[in-house]
Amino acid sequence: MSHLSDAAGAMAAVVRTITADQLAEPTPCAKYDVRALLNHLLFWGPSLAGAGRKEVVAPLAAAESDVDLTTGDWRADLLELLDRMASAWAPRSAWEGVTGFGEPREMPAAVIGDMITGELAVHGWDLAVATGQLLDLPAPLVAHLWESMAAPAAQGREMGLFGPEVTVPADAPTLDRVLGLTGRDPAWTPVHAM
Repeated sequence: MSHLSDAAGAMAAVVRTITADQLAEPTPCAKYDVRALLNHLLFWGPSLAGAGRKEVVAPLAAAESDVDLTTGDWRADLLELLDRMASAWAPRSAWEGVTGFGEPREMPAAVIGDMITGELAVHGWDLAVATGQLLDLPAPLVAHLWESMAAPAAQGREMGLFGPEVTVPADAPTLDRVLGLTGRDPAWTPVHAM
């Protein structure tokens, strides 16, 4: 169950070095620049941590756009949320039974845990490439991402969670294939967004 913790740790390493002048940079996730992606993570973080404890926790604000990075210490807040997510999902019991994250509908906890792991890893990559960093994901985590995301990718696209699949070679690195499943071009750079 350490994959979620590894994904949170990898994202935290990226978040620690994002500078204020990078907040307006585009990301590979077309609907978010760096600021909006950080808002998204801060908005959903409490609910995702709550899901690991089988608790319904209200999001940080009424809407993602209401999260204001100009007040408070957004970096410390996000790092603390990542730590809370990892801690909430650390016990084996977090992955058992059912849970939810702000909706009345519940799902198997293991499915939600894997969704959160993918969210942290893929958005961690988004932030890393948008800010000129490398995301350090352990090989077992990357293999787990492929195993947990390949089958439900079409459903993720239908739900609007993923963009259209980007074709990557079958022999491409596993992370590149995961990124392609989620609608990201593994070769993306900020130049592509101009």
